[in-house]
Amino acid sequence: MSAGNLPGLAPPRPIPLKDRSSLVFVERAQLDVLDGAFVAVNSDGTRTQIPVGGLAGIMLEPGARISHAAIALAARVGTLITWVGEGGVRLYSAGQPGGARSDRLLWQASIALDDAARLRVVRKMFAMRFGEDAPLRRSIDQLRGIEGVRVRESYALLARQYGVDWKRRSYDPKDWEAGDIPNRCLSAATACLHGLTEAAVLAAGYAPAIGMLHSGKPLSFVYDIADLYKLETVVPEAFRIAGQAAKGKLDMAPDRAVRLACRDAFRRSGLLGRIIPAIEEVLSAGELRRPEPPTDTVGPAFVDEKPSGDAGHR
Repeated sequence: MSAGNLPGLAPPRPIPLKDRSSLVFVERAQLDVLDGAFVAVNSDGTRTQIPVGGLAGIMLEPGARISHAAIALAARVGTLITWVGEGGVRLYSAGQPGGARSDRLLWQASIALDDAARLRVVRKMFAMRFGEDAPLRRSIDQLRGIEGVRVRESYALLARQYGVDWKRRSYDPKDWEAGDIPNRCLSAATACLHGLTEAAVLAAGYAPAIGMLHSGKPLSFVYDIADLYKLETVVPEAFRIAGQAAKGKLDMAPDRAVRLACRDAFRRSGLLGRIIPAIEEVLSAGELRRPEPPTDTVGPAFVDEKPSGDAGHR
């Protein structure tokens, strides 16, 4: 009998996203629910239990399989399942925890369709990302170009800092091994950040494809939000690991070392607790009224209880 069916006990509830661990990558294993537990079954029959309800997302790499029971359990606890390429470079498909909210989708879409509102949002993202206001009288395309220059300069600076031989950002998602180590480290790092950000975007009820700065991609809005944190979290870790690899100081594959470093960076920065409030802050800069939710709307996937007492209680 599950805990939710025991007399006198409340049914289990999803853990708020901000309190979860970030991501788990699975390759060459079968994910299933056995004896009531979410497990990865290895080729030799051994099991590794995965606390699915305490994760923001699970990324399935080539060689991983998942059962219907495992998908159903992940959906019930609001954990995003994504199918990715080797090293997490390419995302093929993703589940949707909690369901999208029509009122939030309409708000997001109305901003994207209003040129003035969209520009205000892009300027807000620029200010949040770089700590200063965007230049006046610039179009979205011009701001995108300015951001690109700053990012390239940041890459070059970090490469010098960590002793990395850096040329330019270049990789082939169809041929993971063809890329040099710094590019592979960056790809693995950004894949971690995009997976975590997509989990937050979906959990909050927004559409990954409706971007403001980015457009035309299935994950345009994910890229928008992830870019707010990329330079402070995963990019430095990618260059640090690439520098260690160049000096022969790694005892594991660089992409695995990057994932572990990103996991720790997410935890240190409290990133899961910051993404959803940032989405609200960014979209509010559009200055368009948010539609009222229908009376029969589906609630958010993760609800934070109101604190008891006033602000002085801890």
